[in-house]
Amino acid sequence: MEQLEYWNSVSEKKEFTSPLILENLAKYIKKDSRILDVGCGYGRTLEELYQNGYRNLVGIDFSSGMIERGKRQFPYLDLQIKENDKIALPDASVDAVILFAVLTCIRTNEEQEQLVSEIKRVLKPQGILYVNDFLLNTDERNLSRYEKFKEIYGVYGVFELPEGAVCRHHDEKWIRQLLRDFSQLDYSCVTRTTMNGHQSNGFYFIGKLTGVKEHK
Repeated sequence: MEQLEYWNSVSEKKEFTSPLILENLAKYIKKDSRILDVGCGYGRTLEELYQNGYRNLVGIDFSSGMIERGKRQFPYLDLQIKENDKIALPDASVDAVILFAVLTCIRTNEEQEQLVSEIKRVLKPQGILYVNDFLLNTDERNLSRYEKFKEIYGVYGVFELPEGAVCRHHDEKWIRQLLRDFSQLDYSCVTRTTMNGHQSNGFYFIGKLTGVKEHK
């Protein structure tokens, strides 16, 4: 929630770039599957799913500005404001969760673990998780800012953008630890474009929930 002011301030102008690889996702979910997009922004990914025949969709985002923009652009989508750390859905109520460029906005391991725990709670047994996010880079520009901001935030890979956002690039080992309760169905390291037009290492992961679910 600490970045809420920033995301509301840019909600009308940011264009997100994380690609939906629909043919890969379609292997594991049906057209009538209940799909939740966590951190949906203005609904770009849900709109792509909708145009490809998926109708049982819901998106949540903590930025009211993003949700308002999405409702104007795609009034037929179910887009909701995420009010707190909990996901306002019952246990085991969705077939699949999409998590695109959300972990990069969460700087601490603890907050990321909390989010994944909530995702596991709302997923049905054997539910599908599709994650798309950024990995650590080795170029001089990124290495210098990783080192600079590690002293401030205590996590290597966290950095500040000049415009005010705090972002994180991830070690693959941490991603595998974070997603340990999901059996890997598909995984690939890729190079992708960030929201500000830079090239970055990234990955996509599709997994099936197999671990013990946490109920709190």
